[in-house]
Amino acid sequence: KKACEYKFFTEFQSHEPKFDYLKSLEIEEKINKIRWCHRQNSAHFLLSTNDKTVKLWKVFEKSIKMVSETNVPEGATHRLPIANTSSLKLPRMIHHDTMIAAVPRKVYQDAHTYHINSISVNSDGETYLSADDLRVNLWSLDSAAESFNIVDIKPVNMEELTEVITACEFHPSHCNLFAFSSSKGVIKLNDMRAAALCDNHAKAFEVEEDAASKSFFSEIISSISDIRFSRNGRYILSRDYLTLKVWDINMEGKPVETVNIHEHLKGKLCDLYENDCIFDKFECMFSGDGRNVLTGSYNNFFQIHDTQTKNNTILQADKNAFKSRKAAAAAAAAKKVPKKSKREEFLNVDGLDFSKKILHASWHPRENVSVLCSFLKLLVLRDPFLLDTCGG
Repeated sequence: KKACEYKFFTEFQSHEPKFDYLKSLEIEEKINKIRWCHRQNSAHFLLSTNDKTVKLWKVFEKSIKMVSETNVPEGATHRLPIANTSSLKLPRMIHHDTMIAAVPRKVYQDAHTYHINSISVNSDGETYLSADDLRVNLWSLDSAAESFNIVDIKPVNMEELTEVITACEFHPSHCNLFAFSSSKGVIKLNDMRAAALCDNHAKAFEVEEDAASKSFFSEIISSISDIRFSRNGRYILSRDYLTLKVWDINMEGKPVETVNIHEHLKGKLCDLYENDCIFDKFECMFSGDGRNVLTGSYNNFFQIHDTQTKNNTILQADKNAFKSRKAAAAAAAAKKVPKKSKREEFLNVDGLDFSKKILHASWHPRENVSVLCSFLKLLVLRDPFLLDTCGG
């Protein structure tokens, strides 16, 4: 099969490190979220945010022109006399090169006291949400001067704080609806038509935990790290540490499907707590057609679950793993030892490298192309299911 080649497009510095002198706090340049805006012309627009500031960037092709004809020959050190007016040349600009430019169109700042964890562009193409631990703000893309606070869960007494906001997402087609998740494992669906401040949610999606099974780690592993709407807006996908859940927005009682991701890690929660891995925030997403859901795991494993056939595929996005697997397969064949499947490798807890993890991923809205991020590597997979058959 012919390999698909991806060429470098551009790069630019989105944020710079700053120091908040009022709070004696250093604000890192680390980007927390990137979201594409609706395309209106040949240029690309995207929102990027660090802990405190959201920026709207315009990325476009810029034509570089140069003067092609002049009255002074190249290399001349002084002005030459002109014999007659007919020999005068009018300077003419011609295309010399094309470069990719990135310019900040708007800078939205000074609206969040706590670290921003989510941004989401509205379907109307005019507004977006930004959320921190305790508040959700509504912005107009055209105005960076002010924002409107639409969710505020900050208690009067901070000692009474029991939960924080972990993710926030606009509905893909209804511009008045949005959802946010909390560290208590609850997803709240809100309607901005009901009130200016959406303190009272329209619907709440939550799995009640059995009191007998509660432990020290219950609150940590039930915290939702990411939520996504399906493309048609009918379903909400949520990811906590152990599971992936699919919710029907018309059915609050229970999820229509629960996919176990880290069930085999339950016995290692103490170790994961000690090395802080239990606080890892894995993203989740729907495929473009809404049929498959994807999320990452450790040792560069990731899972794709088919919501129709209920088939759960475990894959590994690591070139080194492909090579070592082929070598191991050859050695096993020589010794006539049965080859381990990816599922067996994934469930072998002692063989997992917890420093290799796929926290961030994205699925193309129209094509079967996935992008996975593992530490400093970006892996582009065209038809990720091929990994299961060819290992590459």
